[in-house]
Amino acid sequence: MRWRLLWGGCGLLWGRRRWCAPSSSGGIGLLWSLCEGARMKLVLAFHGTRDARGLAVCAAVAGRVQELVDVPVVVAYADVLEPSVRSVVDSPCVVVPVFLAAGYHVRVDIPEQVGGRAGVVVTPPLGLDAVPAVRERLVEVGVRAGDSVVLAAAGSSDVSALATVRRAAEMVGACAVGYVATASPRIADVVAGLSGRVVIASWLLAPGVFHSSLAASGAELVSEPVGDHPLVVAALVRRYWEAVGRVPGVSSPCEGGSVGSRRMSGVAIGA
Repeated sequence: MRWRLLWGGCGLLWGRRRWCAPSSSGGIGLLWSLCEGARMKLVLAFHGTRDARGLAVCAAVAGRVQELVDVPVVVAYADVLEPSVRSVVDSPCVVVPVFLAAGYHVRVDIPEQVGGRAGVVVTPPLGLDAVPAVRERLVEVGVRAGDSVVLAAAGSSDVSALATVRRAAEMVGACAVGYVATASPRIADVVAGLSGRVVIASWLLAPGVFHSSLAASGAELVSEPVGDHPLVVAALVRRYWEAVGRVPGVSSPCEGGSVGSRRMSGVAIGA
C-alpha cells in the first residue's frame, strides 16, 4: 500500500493512492473521509446474456474500467444471469447501468433491486454518451460520404427508450432507424426502402443474436457494437466520478484538484 503526504495551509494531510487537494475547512479527518468515501466500489450493471460473446464484452468493459479507477469494479446483471444487482449492493457503492437507453430495467428493475439501500447511488445509464463510439465504429467499417446510414437498435416497448434511439440516430447522422425486435419498423424493411449503399450503425452494446441478424438485413456494411470502445469506458468512469461527487461528505474532484484523475486516449477521466 502506497501513501502520499500532502501539505496544505491546514496542516499535514494524507491521501491513499490518489492526490486529494486540501480543503479550506482543514483537518486530517475531513480528507480521510473524502479519500475513503471516494473508494466506493463501482458496480457495472449489464442486462445479462447467455451468449459467450456478450459475456466477453462485459468482462472486457469491466477490465478496462478497472485499469482507470483505484476502487473495486464488480459486474452484475439486471436479468438472465447472476450475480444480480441486488446481490452485490451489500456496501456503499455506485451502480452504473451499462444500457443504451433508460427502459424498464434502468427505470424500474435496477432501482427495485437496489431497494433504497443506504450508501448506494444509481447513475444515469450510458445512453447517448455511446454515440461517439458508434461514430467511430462506422469509420472503422468504412462508411463514406453518400452512404445511407441506418441506426439499428434492439427495440423496446418503452416510449422513452425509443425516443433515446431516435435522438441517437440524429446525433450519428443516420437517415433512418430500424429495429431487430419488439419495435417497428424492422431493420430489413428500412434497408429495402433505401437506395445506394446502405451502412448499418449498430446501436448495440455487444455481439450476439441481435447483431448477427443484421448481416441478413441487406445492408452492404454493418458496424460492430460499441463494446469496450475507449470512449464507452471513458463515459462509464465519468459516471462514477460524477456520482461520487454528489455523495454527502465525499468530494470528487476535491477542492483545488481532482481525485483519481487519469487519462485514456486523450480523454481526462474524473477531472
